[in-house]
Amino acid sequence: MTHLSLKSDSLAHGLHGAARAIVDVRAGTALPQALARQFARSDMTPQARGAIQDLSYLSMRRLGMADGVLALLADKPPQPEILHGLLACALSLLLDEENPAYDAFTVVNQAVEAAAADAEMSHAKGVVNAILRRFLRERATLLPQVEKTPPGAWNYPTWWIDRLKGAYPAQWQDILRSGNAAPPLTLRVNRRKSNVPDYLHLLALNGIGARQVGADAVRLDKPLPVSQIPGFADGLASVQDAAAQMAAPLLDVQDGMRVLDACAAPGGKTGHLLECAELDLVALDHDPKRLRRIEENLQRLQLKAQLLAGDARDSQDWWDGKQFDRILADVPCTASGIVRRHPDIRWLRRKSDTAQLTTLSAQILDNLWQMLKPGGKLLLVTCSLWPQESEEQAAAFAHRHQGSEGNSDHRAVRLPAPGQMLPTASAETDHDGLFYALFQKTGP
Repeated sequence: MTHLSLKSDSLAHGLHGAARAIVDVRAGTALPQALARQFARSDMTPQARGAIQDLSYLSMRRLGMADGVLALLADKPPQPEILHGLLACALSLLLDEENPAYDAFTVVNQAVEAAAADAEMSHAKGVVNAILRRFLRERATLLPQVEKTPPGAWNYPTWWIDRLKGAYPAQWQDILRSGNAAPPLTLRVNRRKSNVPDYLHLLALNGIGARQVGADAVRLDKPLPVSQIPGFADGLASVQDAAAQMAAPLLDVQDGMRVLDACAAPGGKTGHLLECAELDLVALDHDPKRLRRIEENLQRLQLKAQLLAGDARDSQDWWDGKQFDRILADVPCTASGIVRRHPDIRWLRRKSDTAQLTTLSAQILDNLWQMLKPGGKLLLVTCSLWPQESEEQAAAFAHRHQGSEGNSDHRAVRLPAPGQMLPTASAETDHDGLFYALFQKTGP
């Protein structure tokens, strides 16, 4: 590895690692996979991995402004890509004047060291030094220019901002701000093993501040590694956003029901369903590797489900023909409602993705509907903010399954559900942007 000469606990090492991750994201790889790929290449301490991860996520949240600054300071995007990534990471740190994690001199010095240690960009260490120092000298005039552009002002692609304005003319700015905030760590208390008051007491005994934000939901005052969360390894609690914790209660599962969790990985909702009742539950995902995530979660919770690899659009290869009492359809979407947890999404998605994913999700919903018993309930879930993927999808599904003479047993009746939940990041409410639509199948 080119950064082996850098001390693993140095900022230079973290900047170099984050720069590599940015290169992969720009090439189309999701940030978690980019980081996993990088960590697999070399033996790093947990602290070094944590530093790279933190710097990478910070850079994703400030990439629009960092790129805007570079556009003013350089005639063309710096090459090679690793140099571009390094400068974006360093600028992301320097952009925060109010609460800087490092003093400006340290950031510049360590960025130069990171460049010098890499054969691809050692020739450009002088360029790194010059660009960063010029930014510090001219910050007061550069930033107002950058903020005149939508990506520079909001750190999102222009098309994303325009779409939000159209869909939510009164809330678009708040939505963008919440997406740029660091997410909280929200836990789901396992009701089979504890309850919220008792678990809050356990946290307090360990000096951890928290408060209840949902029926089973507890938000920590400060995020912690799961290894430091009391009872986590024993299944007392799981990490799950407060909005995502609404799925299981909406389905109103009862002991003995046959339940399908389609598109189930990584298994957060699967675990919650099994915590709520004794179920015959099938957890389906198209990717066998992702099923292992579900299995690991269930083992920690000491719960069981039938795990199947299969395509939710076509049940021929995996469905046994027995209908389900409840179906959870957490369908594929652009994930535009969870960008505060996955800030790379805004840079990975394309405007055309929505139409493609909406078509895919409609196919999944229509296939799942045939597997639902009369009287059963299907819950449509997306983590999207785009109406085409959420409310319009739900309305179209209801229209396709409104029933006809002699076919009333297939009619989809829409039941009360939250609908579109916009992301919030405040002391009172703090959750991701999810959409819920609940349907019941009528008939004998």
